[in-house]
Amino acid sequence: MIKLSSAIVTLAITTVCEISLADGLQLTFAPYTHSLDNNDNFSPDDEWIAYDCRTAAGGIRGGKVIEKVNVRTKEIITIYAAENPADTGPGIAVVSYHPTQNKVLFIHGLLNHTEARPYARWRRFGMLVDETDRQHDASIDARDVVPPFTPGALRGGTHRHEFSGDGKWAGFTYNDALMEAKGERFNLRTIGVTKLDRPVLINGTIDGANFNGTGTSALVVRVTPNPRPGSDDISRAAYDSWIGTHGYRKPSGRLQRARAFLGTVYSLSGKEVTELFVVDIPNDLTTPGDYGPLEGTEDEMPMPCAGASQRRLTHTTDLQYPGFTGNVRSSPDGSTLACLAKDKNGVDQVVLASPLGGPIRELTSFDTAVQSDVRWHPNGRHVCFVQAGALVVADTVSGNTKPVTNPASSTPYALVWSRNGKTIAFNRDIPDQKSGQSFAQVFVVNVNQSDLP
Repeated sequence: MIKLSSAIVTLAITTVCEISLADGLQLTFAPYTHSLDNNDNFSPDDEWIAYDCRTAAGGIRGGKVIEKVNVRTKEIITIYAAENPADTGPGIAVVSYHPTQNKVLFIHGLLNHTEARPYARWRRFGMLVDETDRQHDASIDARDVVPPFTPGALRGGTHRHEFSGDGKWAGFTYNDALMEAKGERFNLRTIGVTKLDRPVLINGTIDGANFNGTGTSALVVRVTPNPRPGSDDISRAAYDSWIGTHGYRKPSGRLQRARAFLGTVYSLSGKEVTELFVVDIPNDLTTPGDYGPLEGTEDEMPMPCAGASQRRLTHTTDLQYPGFTGNVRSSPDGSTLACLAKDKNGVDQVVLASPLGGPIRELTSFDTAVQSDVRWHPNGRHVCFVQAGALVVADTVSGNTKPVTNPASSTPYALVWSRNGKTIAFNRDIPDQKSGQSFAQVFVVNVNQSDLP
């Protein structure tokens, strides 16, 4: 068990100019970063918004604190603070709330970070903090970097952790410590999941680099350093999220747990293109698949579990503007995926797809690019995004769009809808009057039914 510091109440320092209500209500003001990072930041009751305080110079490695701000009172509370902060880490960032419980999940670098072993993509895990019972804070994913490796554990760094809609699973991207030692060509980003109710115990430690996990983890997407041109092989999997609150519905009517993601394929001419993929995830993560051991070997990555079936949805390599960008996001019922792609004029638009495959539909047709990821309203019909410096809501059935903030030179980003659908939170970079530096601050805008297009 990892013992952590208790919550500390702090006060917001109002040294940054407040933005007018026409641009959204500013909740944070202190001259440091308040990063939402495209996560599920609202507490289950929508009263609080969680964020990380990474530094501009150090990025995630400079993150030492997770805070939350009250939507009504602007009170700020420290949820978690590192006990041994230093330039080498630990690296704390990218926080999400559990959908129904007062728990948060975020990146945490190794507790025993040193100059020889600083925070890195392959040296981090998912920290689960229970705000009501701090004695049970712990890593969700076990880590074992000493052979013989442990099935159900991983060997490196998990990142951008996301609870499933029922709160029983977590999904994440992954980089492997042993593959990093073989060189950048082999240290390929991929996707894994943790089933949160099956603990994994590790025999033996290596100066704190090995530790237990509160759940059972497995990789679910296979990546290769040598994708065959023109094939569905991928060298990178990322920008992933859960499909639906409970999965998507197959033609048989059965719900299937799955994640959507962007996978990097190679065209016949050898050009890298990011295509839209889905991976079905089995209930059992403990059975090895066809490609090798779950725990990996000293020369190979951990391999996906049996039943983890990845499927390519799109084939755009021959288009003038191929590929997709942004985090892939699903409607609550799992029927529709949203991300960004360029139109015939090379302008980024919101596009919609089915996890079952079929044609891609362009939702927007702006003259200038959509500037942010897409987030779904809980009603499953509306999405929000940023375009021309303004926060915009679109109806995915009619295609109608409506701005809900004024255009601003400080463009909104990292959007997240509250669980009741009445509020959108976002970041803006606001200059500090004393230092002249800009810092990410948290804003909210209320969205009434009448504001929806």
